[in-house]
Amino acid sequence: MQTAPRKVINAWAMYDWANSSYSLIITSAIFPTYYTAIAPEQVRLFGRSFARSSLASYAISLSFLIIAVLSPILSSIADYQGNKKAFMKFFCYLGSAACVGLFFFTKDSIGLGLICSIVASVGYCGSIVFYNAYLPEIASEPDQDRVSAKGFALGYIGSVLQMILCLAFILANTNFHWGLGTLPVRLSFLSVGIWWSGFAQLTFRLLPPSRRPEQRPDHNILINGFYELGMVWNQLRHYVRLKRFLLSFFFYNTGVQTVMYLAAYFASDELKMGSTQLIITILIIQVVAVFGAYLFSLISQKTSNIFSLAVAIIIWIGVCIGAYFTRTVGQFYGVAFAVGMIMGGIQSMSRSTYSKLLPPTTDTASYFSFFDVCDKVGTVLGTLSFGYVGEFLGGMRNSVLALMIFFIIGFILLLFVRMKEGPAD
Repeated sequence: MQTAPRKVINAWAMYDWANSSYSLIITSAIFPTYYTAIAPEQVRLFGRSFARSSLASYAISLSFLIIAVLSPILSSIADYQGNKKAFMKFFCYLGSAACVGLFFFTKDSIGLGLICSIVASVGYCGSIVFYNAYLPEIASEPDQDRVSAKGFALGYIGSVLQMILCLAFILANTNFHWGLGTLPVRLSFLSVGIWWSGFAQLTFRLLPPSRRPEQRPDHNILINGFYELGMVWNQLRHYVRLKRFLLSFFFYNTGVQTVMYLAAYFASDELKMGSTQLIITILIIQVVAVFGAYLFSLISQKTSNIFSLAVAIIIWIGVCIGAYFTRTVGQFYGVAFAVGMIMGGIQSMSRSTYSKLLPPTTDTASYFSFFDVCDKVGTVLGTLSFGYVGEFLGGMRNSVLALMIFFIIGFILLLFVRMKEGPAD
Protein backbone atom coordinates (compact mmCIF):
# COMPACT_ATOMS: atom_id res chain seq x y z
CA MET A 1 0.00 0.00 0.00
CA GLN A 2 0.99 3.62 -0.42
CA THR A 3 1.23 6.11 2.42
CA ALA A 4 -1.79 8.41 2.63
CA PRO A 5 -1.54 12.08 1.55
CA ARG A 6 0.21 14.49 3.88
CA LYS A 7 -3.04 16.08 5.10
CA VAL A 8 -4.28 12.65 6.27
CA ILE A 9 -1.00 11.91 8.05
CA ASN A 10 -1.09 15.31 9.70
CA ALA A 11 -4.71 14.81 10.73
CA TRP A 12 -3.86 11.44 12.29
CA ALA A 13 -0.85 12.91 14.13
CA MET A 14 -2.95 15.83 15.38
CA TYR A 15 -4.86 13.46 17.66
CA ASP A 16 -1.62 13.06 19.60
CA TRP A 17 -1.54 16.86 19.87
CA ALA A 18 -5.14 16.83 21.11
CA ASN A 19 -4.97 14.07 23.71
CA SER A 20 -1.42 14.43 25.03
CA SER A 21 -2.42 17.37 27.20
CA TYR A 22 -4.40 14.78 29.18
CA SER A 23 -1.27 12.63 29.52
CA LEU A 24 0.80 15.56 30.74
CA ILE A 25 -1.56 17.68 32.84
CA ILE A 26 -3.89 15.03 34.28
CA THR A 27 -1.69 11.94 34.34
CA SER A 28 1.77 13.32 35.00
CA ALA A 29 1.88 16.86 36.35
CA ILE A 30 -0.86 19.11 37.69
CA PHE A 31 -3.41 16.49 38.82
CA PRO A 32 -0.87 14.41 40.84
CA THR A 33 0.57 17.52 42.52
CA TYR A 34 -2.90 18.90 43.26
CA TYR A 35 -4.07 15.53 44.59
CA THR A 36 -1.00 15.23 46.82
CA ALA A 37 -1.49 18.78 48.08
CA ILE A 38 -5.16 18.49 49.08
CA ALA A 39 -5.47 14.81 50.09
CA PRO A 40 -4.40 13.76 53.62
CA GLU A 41 -1.58 11.23 53.95
CA GLN A 42 -4.15 8.60 54.90
CA VAL A 43 -7.39 8.67 52.90
CA ARG A 44 -10.44 6.99 54.36
CA LEU A 45 -12.44 5.28 51.61
CA PHE A 46 -14.58 2.13 51.31
CA GLY A 47 -14.31 1.44 55.02
CA ARG A 48 -10.51 1.38 55.24
CA SER A 49 -7.58 3.76 55.29
CA PHE A 50 -5.27 3.99 52.26
CA ALA A 51 -1.88 5.58 51.92
CA ARG A 52 -2.43 8.63 49.70
CA SER A 53 -0.09 7.67 46.85
CA SER A 54 -1.00 3.99 46.99
CA LEU A 55 -4.68 4.88 46.62
CA ALA A 56 -3.85 6.88 43.50
CA SER A 57 -1.90 3.88 42.20
CA TYR A 58 -4.84 1.57 42.82
CA ALA A 59 -7.21 3.99 41.04
CA ILE A 60 -4.94 3.88 37.98
CA SER A 61 -4.91 0.08 38.17
CA LEU A 62 -8.72 -0.02 38.22
CA SER A 63 -9.03 2.27 35.21
CA PHE A 64 -6.69 0.09 33.16
CA LEU A 65 -8.45 -3.07 34.25
CA ILE A 66 -11.73 -1.60 32.98
CA ILE A 67 -10.30 -0.68 29.59
CA ALA A 68 -8.56 -4.05 29.28
CA VAL A 69 -11.98 -5.71 29.58
CA LEU A 70 -13.76 -3.21 27.32
CA SER A 71 -11.15 -3.09 24.58
CA PRO A 72 -11.91 -6.47 22.94
CA ILE A 73 -15.65 -5.74 22.88
CA LEU A 74 -15.27 -2.31 21.33
CA SER A 75 -12.57 -3.40 18.95
CA SER A 76 -14.80 -6.13 17.57
CA ILE A 77 -17.71 -3.74 17.08
CA ALA A 78 -15.56 -1.12 15.40
CA ASP A 79 -13.71 -3.59 13.19
CA TYR A 80 -16.74 -5.36 11.78
CA GLN A 81 -18.75 -2.21 11.32
CA GLY A 82 -15.77 -0.35 9.83
CA ASN A 83 -16.26 2.59 12.19
CA LYS A 84 -13.05 3.01 14.14
CA LYS A 85 -13.49 6.77 13.86
CA ALA A 86 -16.90 6.67 15.58
CA PHE A 87 -15.46 4.89 18.58
CA MET A 88 -12.47 7.23 18.66
CA LYS A 89 -15.00 10.06 18.93
CA PHE A 90 -17.00 8.38 21.70
CA PHE A 91 -13.99 7.76 23.91
CA CYS A 92 -12.51 11.16 23.11
CA TYR A 93 -15.67 12.90 24.29
CA LEU A 94 -15.98 10.60 27.33
CA GLY A 95 -12.44 11.42 28.43
CA SER A 96 -12.71 15.13 27.76
CA ALA A 97 -16.02 15.33 29.68
CA ALA A 98 -14.39 13.63 32.68
CA CYS A 99 -11.58 16.21 32.56
CA VAL A 100 -14.21 18.94 32.65
CA GLY A 101 -15.70 17.16 35.68
CA LEU A 102 -12.39 17.52 37.51
CA PHE A 103 -13.12 21.22 37.76
CA PHE A 104 -15.32 20.26 40.75
CA PHE A 105 -12.54 18.24 42.47
CA THR A 106 -11.76 19.74 45.91
CA LYS A 107 -10.44 18.51 49.27
CA ASP A 108 -14.04 17.71 50.22
CA SER A 109 -14.59 15.51 47.15
CA ILE A 110 -11.58 13.20 46.93
CA GLY A 111 -13.83 10.37 45.75
CA LEU A 112 -15.24 12.48 42.90
CA GLY A 113 -11.74 13.40 41.79
CA LEU A 114 -10.63 9.77 41.68
CA ILE A 115 -13.78 8.70 39.80
CA CYS A 116 -13.31 11.42 37.18
CA SER A 117 -9.65 10.49 36.82
CA ILE A 118 -10.63 6.85 36.24
CA VAL A 119 -13.26 7.78 33.62
CA ALA A 120 -10.80 10.12 31.88
CA SER A 121 -8.24 7.33 31.76
CA VAL A 122 -10.81 4.96 30.24
CA GLY A 123 -11.69 7.57 27.63
CA TYR A 124 -8.07 8.22 26.76
CA CYS A 125 -7.07 4.57 26.53
CA GLY A 126 -10.23 3.60 24.64
CA SER A 127 -9.62 6.17 21.93
CA ILE A 128 -5.97 5.15 21.59
CA VAL A 129 -6.97 1.58 20.63
CA PHE A 130 -8.67 2.86 17.47
CA TYR A 131 -6.11 5.59 16.87
CA ASN A 132 -3.22 3.09 16.83
CA ALA A 133 -5.19 0.70 14.61
CA TYR A 134 -5.26 3.40 11.92
CA LEU A 135 -1.45 3.45 11.55
CA PRO A 136 -1.06 0.47 9.16
CA GLU A 137 -4.06 1.74 7.17
CA ILE A 138 -2.55 5.14 6.41
CA ALA A 139 1.22 4.48 6.31
CA SER A 140 3.28 1.95 4.34
CA GLU A 141 5.73 -0.14 6.37
CA PRO A 142 8.84 1.95 5.50
CA ASP A 143 7.04 5.12 6.63
CA GLN A 144 5.51 3.82 9.86
CA ASP A 145 8.48 4.74 12.08
CA ARG A 146 8.45 8.30 10.75
CA VAL A 147 4.65 8.72 10.99
CA SER A 148 4.53 7.21 14.48
CA ALA A 149 7.35 9.47 15.67
CA LYS A 150 5.58 12.50 14.17
CA GLY A 151 2.49 11.75 16.23
CA PHE A 152 4.44 11.46 19.47
CA ALA A 153 6.46 14.60 18.71
CA LEU A 154 3.32 16.65 18.00
CA GLY A 155 1.81 15.30 21.19
CA TYR A 156 4.75 16.38 23.29
CA ILE A 157 4.88 19.84 21.69
CA GLY A 158 1.14 20.46 22.08
CA SER A 159 1.01 19.23 25.67
CA VAL A 160 4.00 21.37 26.68
CA LEU A 161 2.39 24.43 25.10
CA GLN A 162 -0.82 23.98 27.05
CA MET A 163 1.14 23.11 30.17
CA ILE A 164 3.03 26.41 29.97
CA LEU A 165 -0.24 28.34 29.64
CA CYS A 166 -1.76 26.55 32.64
CA LEU A 167 1.39 26.92 34.71
CA ALA A 168 1.60 30.65 33.94
CA PHE A 169 -1.93 31.16 35.29
CA ILE A 170 -1.25 29.06 38.39
CA LEU A 171 2.02 30.86 39.20
CA ALA A 172 0.49 34.28 38.51
CA ASN A 173 -2.23 33.54 41.06
CA THR A 174 0.45 32.66 43.63
CA ASN A 175 3.01 35.36 42.88
CA PHE A 176 0.61 38.26 42.39
CA HIS A 177 -1.65 37.25 45.28
CA TRP A 178 -4.83 37.14 43.25
CA GLY A 179 -6.51 35.09 45.97
CA LEU A 180 -8.20 32.64 43.61
CA GLY A 181 -7.30 29.60 45.69
CA THR A 182 -7.44 26.36 43.73
CA LEU A 183 -9.44 27.88 40.87
CA PRO A 184 -6.48 28.19 38.43
CA VAL A 185 -5.62 24.51 38.95
CA ARG A 186 -9.20 23.39 38.43
CA LEU A 187 -9.46 25.60 35.34
CA SER A 188 -6.43 23.72 34.02
CA PHE A 189 -8.43 20.50 34.20
CA LEU A 190 -11.32 22.21 32.41
CA SER A 191 -8.98 23.45 29.69
CA VAL A 192 -7.69 19.92 29.06
CA GLY A 193 -11.20 18.74 28.22
CA ILE A 194 -11.77 21.65 25.84
CA TRP A 195 -8.32 21.28 24.22
CA TRP A 196 -8.72 17.52 23.78
CA SER A 197 -12.16 17.56 22.16
CA GLY A 198 -11.49 20.79 20.26
CA PHE A 199 -8.28 19.85 18.42
CA ALA A 200 -9.61 16.32 17.83
CA GLN A 201 -12.06 17.86 15.36
CA LEU A 202 -9.17 18.27 12.89
CA THR A 203 -8.54 14.54 13.10
CA PHE A 204 -12.18 13.55 12.81
CA ARG A 205 -12.76 15.82 9.83
CA LEU A 206 -9.85 14.60 7.67
CA LEU A 207 -9.18 11.03 8.76
CA PRO A 208 -10.78 8.66 6.19
CA PRO A 209 -13.23 5.92 7.16
CA SER A 210 -11.48 2.74 8.26
CA ARG A 211 -11.51 -0.29 6.00
CA ARG A 212 -14.36 -2.72 6.59
CA PRO A 213 -13.48 -6.42 6.28
CA GLU A 214 -15.58 -8.56 3.96
CA GLN A 215 -16.12 -11.35 6.47
CA ARG A 216 -18.73 -11.17 9.22
CA PRO A 217 -18.14 -12.13 12.86
CA ASP A 218 -18.49 -15.79 13.77
CA HIS A 219 -20.00 -14.97 17.17
CA ASN A 220 -22.18 -12.36 18.82
CA ILE A 221 -20.49 -9.02 18.22
CA LEU A 222 -20.34 -8.27 21.97
CA ILE A 223 -18.27 -11.38 22.71
CA ASN A 224 -16.64 -11.82 19.35
CA GLY A 225 -13.71 -9.64 20.44
CA PHE A 226 -12.73 -12.17 23.09
CA TYR A 227 -12.85 -14.95 20.51
CA GLU A 228 -10.68 -12.80 18.26
CA LEU A 229 -8.18 -12.30 21.05
CA GLY A 230 -8.11 -16.05 21.42
CA MET A 231 -7.63 -16.32 17.67
CA VAL A 232 -4.73 -13.87 17.76
CA TRP A 233 -3.27 -15.80 20.70
CA ASN A 234 -3.52 -19.06 18.74
CA GLN A 235 -2.05 -17.45 15.62
CA LEU A 236 0.98 -16.24 17.54
CA ARG A 237 2.45 -19.72 17.46
CA HIS A 238 2.73 -19.29 13.68
CA TYR A 239 4.32 -15.84 14.05
CA VAL A 240 7.24 -16.47 16.36
CA ARG A 241 8.79 -13.02 15.94
CA LEU A 242 5.53 -11.30 16.87
CA LYS A 243 5.01 -13.57 19.88
CA ARG A 244 8.50 -12.96 21.20
CA PHE A 245 8.18 -9.22 20.76
CA LEU A 246 4.81 -9.09 22.55
CA LEU A 247 6.22 -11.02 25.51
CA SER A 248 9.16 -8.64 25.75
CA PHE A 249 6.88 -5.62 25.29
CA PHE A 250 4.58 -6.79 28.09
CA PHE A 251 7.38 -6.71 30.65
CA TYR A 252 9.36 -3.61 29.69
CA ASN A 253 6.20 -1.60 28.97
CA THR A 254 4.90 -2.50 32.44
CA GLY A 255 7.82 -0.54 33.82
CA VAL A 256 7.47 2.34 31.34
CA GLN A 257 3.78 2.92 31.99
CA THR A 258 4.15 2.69 35.76
CA VAL A 259 6.92 5.31 35.75
CA MET A 260 4.84 7.56 33.52
CA TYR A 261 1.82 7.41 35.82
CA LEU A 262 3.49 7.41 39.22
CA ALA A 263 6.73 9.41 38.93
CA ALA A 264 5.12 12.54 40.37
CA TYR A 265 3.83 10.65 43.41
CA PHE A 266 7.31 9.21 44.01
CA ALA A 267 8.91 12.67 43.86
CA SER A 268 6.28 14.15 46.16
CA ASP A 269 6.38 11.45 48.84
CA GLU A 270 10.05 10.45 48.79
CA LEU A 271 11.77 13.75 47.91
CA LYS A 272 9.11 16.13 49.28
CA MET A 273 9.26 18.15 46.07
CA GLY A 274 6.88 21.08 45.79
CA SER A 275 4.29 21.57 43.08
CA THR A 276 6.42 23.98 41.02
CA GLN A 277 9.44 21.65 41.15
CA LEU A 278 7.32 18.70 40.10
CA ILE A 279 5.87 20.59 37.17
CA ILE A 280 9.34 21.71 36.07
CA THR A 281 10.40 18.05 36.18
CA ILE A 282 7.52 17.02 33.93
CA LEU A 283 8.27 19.87 31.52
CA ILE A 284 11.89 18.67 31.27
CA ILE A 285 10.63 15.20 30.38
CA GLN A 286 8.18 16.49 27.78
CA VAL A 287 10.60 18.86 26.04
CA VAL A 288 13.42 16.33 25.88
CA ALA A 289 11.00 13.60 24.74
CA VAL A 290 10.37 15.43 21.46
CA PHE A 291 14.02 14.98 20.53
CA GLY A 292 14.06 11.48 22.00
CA ALA A 293 11.28 10.25 19.72
CA TYR A 294 13.16 11.36 16.61
CA LEU A 295 16.54 10.22 17.97
CA PHE A 296 15.36 6.64 18.42
CA SER A 297 13.65 6.72 15.04
CA LEU A 298 17.04 7.72 13.56
CA ILE A 299 18.82 4.99 15.52
CA SER A 300 16.37 2.40 14.18
CA GLN A 301 16.96 3.59 10.61
CA LYS A 302 20.73 3.29 11.05
CA THR A 303 20.58 -0.04 12.90
CA SER A 304 17.24 -1.77 13.61
CA ASN A 305 14.11 -1.39 15.70
CA ILE A 306 15.28 -4.10 18.09
CA PHE A 307 18.65 -2.44 18.67
CA SER A 308 17.05 0.94 19.39
CA LEU A 309 14.57 -0.66 21.83
CA ALA A 310 17.40 -2.55 23.56
CA VAL A 311 19.34 0.69 24.06
CA ALA A 312 16.25 2.36 25.52
CA ILE A 313 15.61 -0.51 27.95
CA ILE A 314 19.21 -0.46 29.19
CA ILE A 315 18.84 3.25 29.90
CA TRP A 316 15.55 2.54 31.71
CA ILE A 317 17.35 0.09 33.99
CA GLY A 318 19.88 2.81 34.75
CA VAL A 319 17.04 5.24 35.47
CA CYS A 320 15.58 2.86 38.08
CA ILE A 321 18.95 2.56 39.80
CA GLY A 322 19.47 6.32 39.65
CA ALA A 323 16.00 7.04 41.06
CA TYR A 324 16.58 4.67 43.99
CA PHE A 325 19.69 6.59 45.03
CA THR A 326 18.29 10.07 44.26
CA ARG A 327 18.22 12.32 47.31
CA THR A 328 18.13 15.88 45.94
CA VAL A 329 15.97 17.86 43.55
CA GLY A 330 18.94 18.43 41.23
CA GLN A 331 19.57 14.69 41.01
CA PHE A 332 15.94 14.09 40.21
CA TYR A 333 16.09 16.64 37.39
CA GLY A 334 18.95 14.59 35.93
CA VAL A 335 16.86 11.43 36.14
CA ALA A 336 13.98 13.31 34.49
CA PHE A 337 16.23 14.32 31.60
CA ALA A 338 17.15 10.66 31.01
CA VAL A 339 13.49 9.62 31.22
CA GLY A 340 12.56 12.24 28.63
CA MET A 341 15.16 10.98 26.18
CA ILE A 342 13.77 7.45 26.28
CA MET A 343 10.06 7.94 27.06
CA GLY A 344 8.96 9.11 23.62
CA GLY A 345 11.49 6.90 21.86
CA ILE A 346 10.46 3.61 23.42
CA GLN A 347 6.73 4.32 22.99
CA SER A 348 7.10 5.33 19.35
CA MET A 349 9.42 2.43 18.49
CA SER A 350 7.20 -0.10 20.26
CA ARG A 351 4.15 0.97 18.27
CA SER A 352 5.92 0.95 14.90
CA THR A 353 7.82 -2.30 15.62
CA TYR A 354 4.59 -4.09 16.41
CA SER A 355 2.97 -2.70 13.27
CA LYS A 356 5.88 -3.94 11.15
CA LEU A 357 5.72 -7.43 12.63
CA LEU A 358 1.99 -7.88 11.96
CA PRO A 359 1.07 -10.53 9.41
CA PRO A 360 -0.79 -9.39 6.26
CA THR A 361 -4.37 -8.73 7.41
CA THR A 362 -7.24 -6.27 7.19
CA ASP A 363 -8.13 -7.14 10.79
CA THR A 364 -5.70 -4.64 12.29
CA ALA A 365 -8.07 -3.68 15.13
CA SER A 366 -7.99 -7.19 16.62
CA TYR A 367 -4.22 -7.27 16.58
CA PHE A 368 -3.96 -3.79 18.04
CA SER A 369 -6.61 -4.69 20.59
CA PHE A 370 -4.41 -7.59 21.65
CA PHE A 371 -1.45 -5.19 21.78
CA ASP A 372 -3.51 -2.77 23.84
CA VAL A 373 -4.67 -5.47 26.25
CA CYS A 374 -1.02 -6.43 26.81
CA ASP A 375 -0.29 -2.77 27.50
CA LYS A 376 -3.19 -2.33 29.91
CA VAL A 377 -2.79 -5.60 31.81
CA GLY A 378 0.89 -4.77 32.21
CA THR A 379 -0.03 -1.34 33.56
CA VAL A 380 -2.43 -2.93 36.04
CA LEU A 381 0.33 -5.27 37.19
CA GLY A 382 2.91 -2.49 37.41
CA THR A 383 0.79 0.06 39.27
CA LEU A 384 -0.60 -2.57 41.65
CA SER A 385 2.88 -3.85 42.49
CA PHE A 386 4.19 -0.29 42.84
CA GLY A 387 1.39 0.65 45.22
CA TYR A 388 1.60 -2.60 47.21
CA VAL A 389 5.37 -2.43 47.66
CA GLY A 390 5.14 1.24 48.59
CA GLU A 391 2.38 0.65 51.16
CA PHE A 392 3.51 -2.59 52.75
CA LEU A 393 7.18 -3.21 51.91
CA GLY A 394 9.12 -0.13 52.83
CA GLY A 395 8.15 2.81 50.65
CA MET A 396 8.35 3.85 47.03
CA ARG A 397 12.13 3.52 46.71
CA ASN A 398 11.66 -0.21 46.98
CA SER A 399 8.85 0.09 44.45
CA VAL A 400 11.34 1.55 41.96
CA LEU A 401 13.65 -1.43 42.42
CA ALA A 402 10.69 -3.75 41.84
CA LEU A 403 10.06 -1.99 38.52
CA MET A 404 13.64 -2.64 37.44
CA ILE A 405 12.86 -6.36 37.40
CA PHE A 406 10.28 -5.82 34.66
CA PHE A 407 12.82 -3.98 32.50
CA ILE A 408 15.45 -6.69 32.97
CA ILE A 409 13.02 -9.45 31.96
CA GLY A 410 11.86 -7.42 28.94
CA PHE A 411 15.44 -6.82 27.82
CA ILE A 412 16.36 -10.51 28.03
CA LEU A 413 13.29 -11.50 26.02
CA LEU A 414 13.98 -8.80 23.42
CA LEU A 415 17.33 -10.41 22.63
CA PHE A 416 15.44 -13.30 21.01
CA VAL A 417 13.41 -11.07 18.64
CA ARG A 418 14.43 -10.60 14.99
CA MET A 419 12.88 -8.13 12.58
CA LYS A 420 13.65 -10.31 9.55
CA GLU A 421 12.23 -13.78 9.15
CA GLY A 422 14.52 -16.72 9.66
CA PRO A 423 14.06 -20.47 9.19
CA ALA A 424 12.40 -20.82 12.61
CA ASP A 425 10.15 -17.76 12.27
